Amino acid sequence: MAKKQVKQEKLPKIGMLYLDFVLRFFDKSNFRGWPDKIETVTYHWKNDKDRFVKEVKRKKIDVLIGNIPATAYETFREIARELPHVQFIPSLDTQFSNKSKENVTRFAWKYDIPIPKTYIFYNPEKAEKFMEKTKYPKIIKKSYGPSNYGGYFVHKVDSTQEAKELIAKKKYNPVYMQDFVPMEADVRVMLIGHKPVCAFWRRAPEGEWLTNTSQGGSMDYQDVPKELLDLAVKVSKAANAEYWACDVAVGTDGKYRILECATAFAAFPYIRDWIGQYLMWKFSNGRFPKPNIPLYNWEELGKMDASVLRTLRYITFGKYTPSFDGAYFLDKKRVETDDGDIALGTLDSAYPMLLTEDRNYEEWASEKWNFQDNYGKSIKKVNSQKNPKYDTDESTPTEEETTDIVLDKEKMTEVLTSVKGIGKKKSEKILNKFDTIELVHALEKEPKKLLNISWLKENVLDSIVKEWKKFKKKL
Repeated sequence: MAKKQVKQEKLPKIGMLYLDFVLRFFDKSNFRGWPDKIETVTYHWKNDKDRFVKEVKRKKIDVLIGNIPATAYETFREIARELPHVQFIPSLDTQFSNKSKENVTRFAWKYDIPIPKTYIFYNPEKAEKFMEKTKYPKIIKKSYGPSNYGGYFVHKVDSTQEAKELIAKKKYNPVYMQDFVPMEADVRVMLIGHKPVCAFWRRAPEGEWLTNTSQGGSMDYQDVPKELLDLAVKVSKAANAEYWACDVAVGTDGKYRILECATAFAAFPYIRDWIGQYLMWKFSNGRFPKPNIPLYNWEELGKMDASVLRTLRYITFGKYTPSFDGAYFLDKKRVETDDGDIALGTLDSAYPMLLTEDRNYEEWASEKWNFQDNYGKSIKKVNSQKNPKYDTDESTPTEEETTDIVLDKEKMTEVLTSVKGIGKKKSEKILNKFDTIELVHALEKEPKKLLNISWLKENVLDSIVKEWKKFKKKL
């Protein structure tokens, strides 16, 4: 008699999330063995939200996998709300730190994660006062933007004058400053399911302070401290991240501090394969095995040339089962910790690969936490979270305020047409070139941007600015 076949549980429909002009983190090949068709959905920017939502619904996608760049993050917050039955991987909450350095800071403040002392200002006058009385050196960073990487938007300033000149030149908004922390090096840790799967040191060239390899820093894989890995695990769990990367500063004072963290990071192809295996395990209800990735595997793989590591795919490890020979070789490798020598086999079991929590609520809702875009989007003042008080720095700023101005097109047309020489047609041309957010930002910070409109002269611009100031007083 033939055996009755057990019907397997239906797998969720997976979709790959791509964006035009953005490098792809995942490919279908990272999910080798997934039996069903994997869909792809590409977001084309500008006014593509409605079409994108319709395509996801039409393709009946259950799980949408992919990183979202900073410049599209708030749009995808809206998209996720229109697709409540689609699970985004990583979730929009997990990707909160991808958007900006400010978001990394606010995430760290909430979860009591050690970071360099950080100060954030949207008010230029308060920023200037802070620069005049704080101690130097300080680090100034570009918090938000499409090219927020590689150390090219990180600056060390040694005086008030240097700080003011830099902000005047770069026009970073918000002003994002940190205490300069002398470092021995920093360590990049990559995690999957809260388990460290790769870690390496980055050391600055002699006489320099930036450790980025793109700026001449060197890297090696040996002897990453257990206690540093513990911190990275804590941060990954706080973010509820399926996959995650942290940059951890190792200070000359012996302390560890988080510098950066996000789901968007450079990763070797085999690490992306491991993430794919983890997600296949997560969504298959046991049909696919949990990947076995031993702790400190990177010490052995790191002995290979980087050009080889950039081509390796589908690396797997046998799972350790106790035997006399196996115990001999695995226990031979020991790791120095604050609690003494620990055998690698014992230590590996202390870092299990875990499932993330499926949530039905928003932790980092934009209405409360989108400080970057609140400026120029609403007509009332919104108090932002205080910079925390640091015991060792007397120059800690007081509570910030950021002007949240959503102004619609009609109100901005009213402002523009109140200027002599600007009728409805000309106001429409201005609003076609600058949307309301860009226009408000230009009027507040860089009015001369409007002179890019060929027919708009300086005397007309002066009148627009005056009318804008009058309009604000009425709010």
